[in-house]
Amino acid sequence: MALLVAASGCGLTSGSPMADDVRPGSVGRGEPLKGARLTVTSKSFTEGLILGTIMGIALEAAGAEVLDRTGIQGSIGSREAVRKGEADAGYEYTGTAWITYLGHSKPITDPRRQWEAVREEDAANGLAWLRPSSLDNTYALAMNQDNARKYGTKTMSDVAELAESDPDAVKLCVEVEFANRADGLPGMQKRYGMNVPARNVTQMDTGIIYTQTAKGSCPYGEVFTTDGRIKSMNLVVMDDDKEFFPNYNAAPMVNAKTLKEWPAIADVLDPVTARLNNAVARDLNARVDVDGEDPHQVALEWMVGEGLVREG
Repeated sequence: MALLVAASGCGLTSGSPMADDVRPGSVGRGEPLKGARLTVTSKSFTEGLILGTIMGIALEAAGAEVLDRTGIQGSIGSREAVRKGEADAGYEYTGTAWITYLGHSKPITDPRRQWEAVREEDAANGLAWLRPSSLDNTYALAMNQDNARKYGTKTMSDVAELAESDPDAVKLCVEVEFANRADGLPGMQKRYGMNVPARNVTQMDTGIIYTQTAKGSCPYGEVFTTDGRIKSMNLVVMDDDKEFFPNYNAAPMVNAKTLKEWPAIADVLDPVTARLNNAVARDLNARVDVDGEDPHQVALEWMVGEGLVREG
């Protein structure tokens, strides 16, 4: 069971040892991290907890003693813990690092180049970025199956065309933040040449957006591409065919000193990260957010099911 902790201004406050009875599967053979004492951290939302646990289990299987400090509140706490050496590693998102932490206003559209730019710039902060996953937790518009059949849109360009030919058909439900961010609604409309009048845009909380989109009350709802509710509510996601939305690919962020001391961390985590994609994330997130399962158990069962580690 992952212990949820909060970070104060002084850093991490507590944690608990991970004590999973795991052995190497396809990762961790030869236990190259035997003797290492590593602290894993994460943000507090479901996907963060799952990813942090996945990382910790992989390191355990490779022989490390792992302290679980997942579940830090807020965006910057887990990053600062790794940067300051209070934690050794955690999964982070390339777009978050580039825009929020490194202060760039314009994202890089190519996901590989985005990761490379973050890796290069963050090296000066004592942070090393390992290979990224294809898991991309970014924005999207989605609709229910009935509306998908009714309007026939599959891409954002299709939505823009529909907004021009039938303005009343394109009604959006979005978060307040998305409605005002440059990489949200204003930029999206500009990129796609989309003109949705203010009367057709309703701002509401995230959870309500999903339920209203599923009911069809919102023809188009703003969603996050790895949210488990997309799967459980059988929503159809519009393809961002002009690659407007930033890339938020999950990748391991490791304290550079830790990686220098234990370079095998990269060999252990790379094959795990390579298995992570949006479909996997939606399934695992849904098991927690929709089915009420424990994030740690969900992560462990996935690792075992993939043959990455073995139990017992």
